[in-house]
Amino acid sequence: MHSQTNEQALEAAIEKQLTGTSLEEIKTQDISINAVNENAEVYGSGKGYFIGQPSNFNAQFAIDEQFFWQFLETTQKEELEKIQKQSDWKLKILNRFDRMIKKYGVLHLLRKGLEVDDAQFTLFYQSPMASSSQKVVDNFKSNLFSITRQLRYSIDNPREEIDLVLFINGLPIVTMELKNAWTGQNARVHGQNQYKTERDNKQVLLNFARCIVHFTVDTDEAYMTTKLDGKNTYFLPFNKGNKHGKGNPEIPEGTIGHRTQYLWEEVFTKESLANIIQHFVRLDGKKKDPLNSRTLFFPRYHQMDVVRKIIADASEKGVGQTYLIQHSAGSGKSNSITWAAYQLIETYPNSENLPGSKGLDRPLFDSVIVVTDRRLLDKQIRENIADFSEVKNIIAPAYSSKELRENLEQGKKIIITTIQKFPFIIDGIQDLSNKRFAVIIDEAHSSQSGSAHDSMNRAMGSESEDEDIDTQDKIVQAMKSRKIRDNASYLAFTATPKPITLEKFGVKQEDGSFRPFHLYSMKQAIEEGFIMDVLSNYTTLKSYYEIEKSIEDNPLFDSVKAQKKLRVYVEKDQRTINTKAEIILDHFIPNVVNRKKLKGKAKGMVVTQSIESAIRYYKALQRILKDKGQPFKIVIAFSGTKQVDGIEYTESDMNGFSEKDTKDKFDEDEYRILVVANKYLTGFDQPKLCAMYVDKKLQGVLAVQALSRLNRAAAKYGKKTEDLFVLDFFNSTDDIKDSFDPFYTSTTLSEATDVNVLHELKDILDDVGVYEWHEVEDFNSKFFNKEDAQVLSPIIERASERFINDLDLEDDEKADFKIKAKQFVKIYGQMASILPFEVLNWEKLFWFLKFLIPKLPIQNPEIDALDELLGSIDLSTYGIERVRLNEAIGLDDSDSIVDPQNPNPRGAHGSDEERDPLDLIISSFNERWFQGWDATPDDQRVKFISLTKSIQAHPDFQTKVAQNNDAQNKDLAFKKILDDVMSKQRKQELDLYRLYAKDETFYQAFFDTMKRLSNANM
Repeated sequence: MHSQTNEQALEAAIEKQLTGTSLEEIKTQDISINAVNENAEVYGSGKGYFIGQPSNFNAQFAIDEQFFWQFLETTQKEELEKIQKQSDWKLKILNRFDRMIKKYGVLHLLRKGLEVDDAQFTLFYQSPMASSSQKVVDNFKSNLFSITRQLRYSIDNPREEIDLVLFINGLPIVTMELKNAWTGQNARVHGQNQYKTERDNKQVLLNFARCIVHFTVDTDEAYMTTKLDGKNTYFLPFNKGNKHGKGNPEIPEGTIGHRTQYLWEEVFTKESLANIIQHFVRLDGKKKDPLNSRTLFFPRYHQMDVVRKIIADASEKGVGQTYLIQHSAGSGKSNSITWAAYQLIETYPNSENLPGSKGLDRPLFDSVIVVTDRRLLDKQIRENIADFSEVKNIIAPAYSSKELRENLEQGKKIIITTIQKFPFIIDGIQDLSNKRFAVIIDEAHSSQSGSAHDSMNRAMGSESEDEDIDTQDKIVQAMKSRKIRDNASYLAFTATPKPITLEKFGVKQEDGSFRPFHLYSMKQAIEEGFIMDVLSNYTTLKSYYEIEKSIEDNPLFDSVKAQKKLRVYVEKDQRTINTKAEIILDHFIPNVVNRKKLKGKAKGMVVTQSIESAIRYYKALQRILKDKGQPFKIVIAFSGTKQVDGIEYTESDMNGFSEKDTKDKFDEDEYRILVVANKYLTGFDQPKLCAMYVDKKLQGVLAVQALSRLNRAAAKYGKKTEDLFVLDFFNSTDDIKDSFDPFYTSTTLSEATDVNVLHELKDILDDVGVYEWHEVEDFNSKFFNKEDAQVLSPIIERASERFINDLDLEDDEKADFKIKAKQFVKIYGQMASILPFEVLNWEKLFWFLKFLIPKLPIQNPEIDALDELLGSIDLSTYGIERVRLNEAIGLDDSDSIVDPQNPNPRGAHGSDEERDPLDLIISSFNERWFQGWDATPDDQRVKFISLTKSIQAHPDFQTKVAQNNDAQNKDLAFKKILDDVMSKQRKQELDLYRLYAKDETFYQAFFDTMKRLSNANM
């Protein structure tokens, strides 16, 4: 007999797993289904499901009558008898059931039950918690879970069947259409299409909210939807992921099963399905709204998985844990957070001996604190809890430690706070040592409001206008110098964890590395279609400048610093910005606006280096648009007030409407371009964004967060990956690839930060003599005894006076001391809360230096001179060349390992400083940035001979080229050596390098020439 590889074989496998047997086995044993159901312990109980029969399904009311009436008769006989006095009692109950389910959906009846006359029926007994009574445990066991194959659901077409349906007490919960790749069909295409075009959603079973979820499943993948709407039906993947991408992991060698067997082994068990109904499924909207206008949420696999794993770990380990959840944009993080928040307040310890446990019958946490800047998340949590909990008034905001205490006293279980107020909440957690907290940090969305950003800067002692402090840094700073308290567990959600975030919240491995507790990768989100690949269409432009001296003198400057200063100067020049503004609109208008991308609603963002640059861009774009007849409007976003060319500007004045309206105004059709510096680079969701014009250095987390403004899917506008476009004036494709690679799959920190650098820094700072140690001790004693500021000030002033006048320090020595003091404060502030030991003197010096550093003025002649440099030059030529056109940047899909922050002490002076005359600096700058190769043949001969000698001197040349007999490997090795040599010669041979890097024909000829020369002269 041959193997069964069709859909029926998959049906039988699922049925056998859930019930312990299958229809095929029953037929061979010549027994009845009823006999199997009544003697499950004899025939094998599987996961505790009963076998349903299609003949018992009532298509008019969409229930399995056998198990519906059996459940009521065995569990609620007295209530049933109240109705059975009437002759048509069954029809009365069914009609009442039908009316209520059409109005509120099956979820409402599963949770609230059904009232008929004076009878109250429970239709589903919820699963017990750790504190539940034996009665609750027994009640849950009395639920009847069943599975029916080939269910005839249609009244109009009685022969139409659905492959599998799962019921609880006769009520349908899950329908499934099965496919098998070995028969040439799969779930993604054929299964979804069957639901969309061949299944009649007007039939009762397939009406919205009559059944909770509909799955299409094959042996490899699973997809689900909660609303069947013909061709408009939208299916979500319900897969575990494979190698950080879409799909499911392959079955280990020697194991029997399918890739999707986690569904029937894990998800569809009685306990799991009950847990999903009770704690995950949610019907959005208000009860008074028409049922069909509401949204039914069913968790995606990773959402369900992360919440369950958090709850299980907390129950197993108690309070005082940290969790880093690396979930990409598109992961549905808001729902994951709300589900976790609700379930954490009902989490019980597995043992009385766990940290924070107050007994097995009491929840582990007194309160869950959610730290976010998103009002939408606050709203979602409130609605979620309202659906799940009988107690409504358990959520409240808190912006101070006092409010935190008051809310706890009033019995609030979930407390919402903001990133800005987080330091005060940390204080409150510390003070309320008798309480237990779970703190969920939604740190992937920085604030979009200027006041919020400024408040955080002030709270952290930073007033820098354009300094970009992202949210991960804010969280770390808020927790600095405090150990993670035993009375709180911390859960940090982020798509882009920094090394310090991994070290603070990640799971430490046996090899000393740190990994996320849970992962839903950017790769998986892109492959599953929840976000778009923003690197699929990337164009880079290279700027070329020529500058000239405007003074006769030829002063000396630090070459490296001067080159950077000159580039900033040129990039900020209005002429430069005017040129780039022309290029932006020359692309945006014909390629985005005129082509009516996203049904004519596509928008773009211009990302600039600073607020001043943003204002200049805005004005340039406005001028050009006016000349073109103003085809659309643009918006600018920045915080505070900025003076440019003697005129003060604010966002609201430039836009003509309030700052709080910027986001909503930009959503309107007439506004098509948003100009920004830092604001709106993170936490801003606008699905209609499809073009970005970058004139700002982007690297690391900021690069990922900024470019990801484009990645939001927008199916209703027909948004496709090919609609996305990035034009980058500033960064190379290699720079962007290096930024994205660490966050494309899984991010791992290779090792913990070496904090011994703090010993070195302290020794250096002590030796300078700015402070005496007894002053540090005296300051700390008074500071922690809450002495008045006028008592503390003289101690700091004595050290400051020493620094300024008494020690006779040179300017560079003063700068070096201040840099190292700041470095000590930064490193200790980040590491103090996770150090496995305490060094009291580090703590004392940390607090002393925090107050001393602002009192240490430094004069840096080099900086002053560099500022004067800008008054000594003029911009004579500016040009732009397209370097990379519409390139797709491929990312590395292997696990990314990042190193901890560099702990080496640094100072204000170093051995590699080059000081050159101004004319040489300008010459070098023009050579680097201005195109004009004009070499003679003799020049070329000399250069080629010089390059040949450099190639032959390369350490790999002899072993990998000269002595290598494998022609293919020899060429590969020579290519790498040539690339290394050309990269090092780039400054001296800039024009040659340009041709080498971007002209494929020249490159091949040059490669062949250099190979012949190198081999001929060995």
